[in-house]
Amino acid sequence: MDLSALMSAAEKKAAAQFEYIDHVAFKNTEKVLDAYAEYRVSDSMFAGTTGYGYDDIGRDTLEKIYAKVFGAEAALVRLNIVNGSHAIACAMLSCLSCGDTLLSVTGAPYDTLQTLIGLRGKIGGTFPEYGIGYKQVDLKNGEPDIPAIIENAKDASAVFIQRSRGYGIRRTLSCAEIGEIVQAVRSVNPTAPVIVDNCYGEFCEEQEPLAYGADLICGSLIKNPGGGLAPSGGYVAGRADLVERAAFRLTLPGIGGECGATFGQNRLLFQGFFLAPHTTAQALKTAVFCAAAMEELGYDVSPASCERRYDIIQTINFGAPEPLLAFCRGVQEGAPVDSFATPEPWPMPGYDCPVVMAAGAFIQGSSIELSCDAPMREPYTAYMQGGLTYESGKLGILKAVKRLLELK
Repeated sequence: MDLSALMSAAEKKAAAQFEYIDHVAFKNTEKVLDAYAEYRVSDSMFAGTTGYGYDDIGRDTLEKIYAKVFGAEAALVRLNIVNGSHAIACAMLSCLSCGDTLLSVTGAPYDTLQTLIGLRGKIGGTFPEYGIGYKQVDLKNGEPDIPAIIENAKDASAVFIQRSRGYGIRRTLSCAEIGEIVQAVRSVNPTAPVIVDNCYGEFCEEQEPLAYGADLICGSLIKNPGGGLAPSGGYVAGRADLVERAAFRLTLPGIGGECGATFGQNRLLFQGFFLAPHTTAQALKTAVFCAAAMEELGYDVSPASCERRYDIIQTINFGAPEPLLAFCRGVQEGAPVDSFATPEPWPMPGYDCPVVMAAGAFIQGSSIELSCDAPMREPYTAYMQGGLTYESGKLGILKAVKRLLELK
């Protein structure tokens, strides 16, 4: 099959999902627009602060907007949260003290969190150092094991749910499925806070996990909610008391969210959040097109092109390193930045094997921009995500497909 015929076939398959994606984007944009109007966003909020960052009206207003849109009592939205894992760590440690135990109900968390909780790493992680325990309930045939969750949640101090798949071979959870887990936990432990790693999932549905009973959600601004414009940062949103404690973890008790200069970046954070529902929709359309194209070539993909999506990640199982690397290098060729670079596997911090990363992005490491990465281990699965525009995302996928076809 030549590229033109492949593109036509993939677009025809993908079109069925686009109407729903556009509907979700419209509903979420309406929520964002209403929140901007309610909190009277004006140009005066874009100036930002320096030094301590006291009385930053833009920062404080944006946090109210995040809370409103995500259905939270409060939100912490900060440039000095360095990535999604940092935001999750602040959320976890806001809910736990010495002698407490965290229960992860979606198996082991993402690689970069495993050192924190003591699963691996030279220093043994923060949890053992703080006297915090950890246990997990593995997925059963790729699904949450509700009976095991109920049994193990009885004495848990806090419960952790990873919405997206990370580098795992499993489905992403819908907000409704997260709600079922929350109900199971609440049936035996009404007081344990439920924390959701919401990375890659924001604005993929009309509501966020807080609407289904979660106590905290957290994520990165250089993924969905930054809209491709946020230069850095992360957020924690949910119960006001827990958000305040997360702010204490980010800075220190007594200071919390009162400090934190924004250095003139507020306009990008406001504009990025405004664009986020639309930008997320572009990434979702790119993912659906990618799935359809790779199905046409006979590859195993998840989700399938016909499936409903709950995050922006698309996986492709290659079964061998050569086609995986070819695909990633094609994605790199389709990037607006560093298209001339050749991705090579390397020992990235926080991972237990070499990782290849194709990412030619305006913002370093931005996962809402078209990128593709993979741990170099069996079954050699690529994780593709992002696409600021559907048009550029589709072109990037076609370049990746061309690389694959050249191998044969």
